[in-house]
Amino acid sequence: MWLSNFYSLTFTFVLLVLASQSPRRRRFLEEAGLEFTCDPANGAENPWDGIMSPHDHVKALALAKATEVTRRHPGDLVLAADTVVVKDSIIFGKPRDLADANRMLRTLSGGSHQVLTGVALCRDNGCIRAWVSSSVVHFRALTDADIDQYCKLVNVLDKAGAYGIQEHGDLIVEGIDGLWSNVVGLPIEEVLNELRENDVHPFHWEFS
Repeated sequence: MWLSNFYSLTFTFVLLVLASQSPRRRRFLEEAGLEFTCDPANGAENPWDGIMSPHDHVKALALAKATEVTRRHPGDLVLAADTVVVKDSIIFGKPRDLADANRMLRTLSGGSHQVLTGVALCRDNGCIRAWVSSSVVHFRALTDADIDQYCKLVNVLDKAGAYGIQEHGDLIVEGIDGLWSNVVGLPIEEVLNELRENDVHPFHWEFS
């Protein structure tokens, strides 16, 4: 009897889908022990209009990515994120070329700026939670030689603000207020807390 009841059980699971191809975000999820798959959002990102606050802009970008990918994954949990560098209320995206990267690094040199990451958790076209994580990064005073050296060591064209703290960050960064993971591109501590608070367990088998 118990055997027939066992075989009559069906299994459902919640699969976590990362709406990004970022190796840094994938690594955070892997190190947290989460089972997930990747399906990057394909939609064009709306450029910052200079009117919407950077906080609202980065949150809207994350929501747009999550909403797009959720349509392709009914029943699954979609995690999306978008990170920007902000100084004096101006967003620094990815540089157009090396000259633009040099300009960004000279502007950030010797001062402090914010790194904002918009995060969205969505399922079945509904948003479980969307928020913005903020960290403050303090830059060293950089010489032209420092900037040239950094640009030779790091692919600055692939990074918001023309730098990645996880790649030779000690050469340019003096300190951080806030989560290091947020500066890298995904505040994994906050993501894990949000999953726990909502009793969401990616790839967790449930009996029905």
